[in-house]
Amino acid sequence: MKLEKLRNIGISAHIDSGKTTLSERILFYTGRIHKIEEVRGGGDGATMDHMELERERGITITSAATSVEWKGHPINLIDTPGHVDFTVEVERSLRVLDGAVLVLCSVGGVQSQSITVDRQMKRYGIPRVAFINKMDRTGANPFRVVTQLREKLGAEAFMMQYPIGKEDQFKGVVDLIEMKALLNEGTEGEKLVEAPIPEDIKDEVDAARATMLEALSMYSDEMMELLLSEEEVPTTLIYKVARDAVLAGATPVYMGTAVKNKGVQPLLDAVIRYLPSPLDREIRGRDPSDEDRKIDLRPDFARPFVGMAFKIADDPFGQLTFMRVYQGQIKKGETYVNQRTSKTERFSRIVRMHSDKREEIETASAGDIIAVMGIDSASGDTYAAERDFCTLESMFVPEPVIKIAVAPKTRSDGDKLGKALQRFRKEDPTFRVETDEETNEILISGMGELHLEVYIERIRREYGVEIIAGAPKVSYRESPTKSVEFDYKHKKQTGGSGQFAHIKGILSPIASDSEDSFEFEDKVTGGRIPKQYIPAVEKGFRDSLAKGPVAEFPVVGTKIELIDGSYHEVDSSEKAFYTAATGCFRENFKKADPKLLEPIMNVEIECPESFQGTVVGDVIRRRGIMSSNDIVEGNSVIKAEVPLAETFGYATDLRSMTQGQGTFTMELALYRQTPSNVQEEIIEAKKKAQLVGAK
Repeated sequence: MKLEKLRNIGISAHIDSGKTTLSERILFYTGRIHKIEEVRGGGDGATMDHMELERERGITITSAATSVEWKGHPINLIDTPGHVDFTVEVERSLRVLDGAVLVLCSVGGVQSQSITVDRQMKRYGIPRVAFINKMDRTGANPFRVVTQLREKLGAEAFMMQYPIGKEDQFKGVVDLIEMKALLNEGTEGEKLVEAPIPEDIKDEVDAARATMLEALSMYSDEMMELLLSEEEVPTTLIYKVARDAVLAGATPVYMGTAVKNKGVQPLLDAVIRYLPSPLDREIRGRDPSDEDRKIDLRPDFARPFVGMAFKIADDPFGQLTFMRVYQGQIKKGETYVNQRTSKTERFSRIVRMHSDKREEIETASAGDIIAVMGIDSASGDTYAAERDFCTLESMFVPEPVIKIAVAPKTRSDGDKLGKALQRFRKEDPTFRVETDEETNEILISGMGELHLEVYIERIRREYGVEIIAGAPKVSYRESPTKSVEFDYKHKKQTGGSGQFAHIKGILSPIASDSEDSFEFEDKVTGGRIPKQYIPAVEKGFRDSLAKGPVAEFPVVGTKIELIDGSYHEVDSSEKAFYTAATGCFRENFKKADPKLLEPIMNVEIECPESFQGTVVGDVIRRRGIMSSNDIVEGNSVIKAEVPLAETFGYATDLRSMTQGQGTFTMELALYRQTPSNVQEEIIEAKKKAQLVGAK
């Protein structure tokens, strides 16, 4: 297999812009070439059957990667999730992509989810082509969508095709490079027919071609010169420049309607012509022994193997781990090392997924996307040929912001629930499971209400366990607001070996929102406290951070300077200094005017303009701070910062306020001080809960 022919691409889109129908047509047309039995999913019947699955997964291909072939080019289609709550999933699937197709609806254009996906593609520098789907819908306007791509996403977007007819009269497209009309014929549009350009749109097509060439000439001086001297630009040059432009971040726009089988084949041609192969991408890994040192990974068979598990699927025969091989190769039956756990695992079976069947393979090499059966890994793990060789994932996992207590309705389902939680925890590092020591409840925590709701729903469907979910709990933090000096003695000298420790210093706030912001400075001079006791003091302070004295929430933003102290030759020990530090913290932290910090969410709400007043009023009632409010084509887009505690049940409230037409997305912005009246309520509630728990 030649590497330059391989394409790893994702199809990403806003919900309901026809991603599934498009994927299905791609499978259908590429499958047709393999003479596979009729690919399931032609016609409308099959698409409808998939609706339930579709709502869960958003794509009908249940596997994470499907291999197809088009004109001698193998293409791996990778499913990219659309939801903000599943950021880790999205980032991971983008990691393994080399290029992408951004699907947009000809009527809806660039919607909020498209903006999120676009942000992530830019972060990973993924080249893409855009496809405007649903050209047969009433109100279809591809020109507006291209303008939106330029304005809302700041993309260098230009049309590579011009539509023939519009809405229900949509016939096909004109290829602006070859200047031919492309029409689909045959029962399923499997025949692509070239025809002359219809007379009535000749002028518009010429103008569109000029615009396209002008946009492309920004990427090539040679082309710019030809245009300036008004010479004809050879088509070979256009193709070459277009590819360079895509790799440099431009977005060529294609159009069609997947349901009516129009315009899909030219899109596939564009994928293999412009999107990068594994050879065009630079992939860097990290050296585990030295975080800052980057390792260049090249798709070269001879180099040591490095691969990443990017998705895990449960399968009747055990766990299926989808893996992208970045360098080197893997062989069936050999052993490789999981870089996170340092465990050696045997890859007993390697399979390649096709649209409807699996093919067992002996080896897989750099650039491939395959599935390995029967290894025990979590998604995001890097595998390599030896220990501590290289890690791929920047293991930045955002801290969860919301907790919910869950319990099975019937006690006998406890085991099943445990299994389900265990599995989801492996698949998604932002999903945490813990047991509350005081109340013995199982707590699940995640990135937002939707995130946890989806998991509760999946446990119900996939494991048949009915769940009772408690009220959500917010992860508050405690933080000091002023500096206090401390002078603390711990003395216990009543016969036998006693305990003595004495520490003096300053406890002060540091401005930092990060999770583990605690600093400890040792400024003791002249051996007033022997060096061997200092770590015990630091550990004493650190261990006190997990439960703050205010309301037992984790403490952040604290700095301890240890300045002076004294010790006793016989009675001082590490334990004594440890105890001194914990006692000192309990006593003095309260003097530093501690405040609770609460998570603040960035909320973006879309609703019809007529409901704008109600929605904004409601945001303010929830202690929200408005950051912007725009009106786009009769739709109001409201951005605000709202405390997480006030957003519970917001989905339902928003629906009822906007007659079901409002949608919103949320992500964690930062931690901010809670107003004192709210703080008192929280502390009160916490005390009550403890009294109940103590009975």
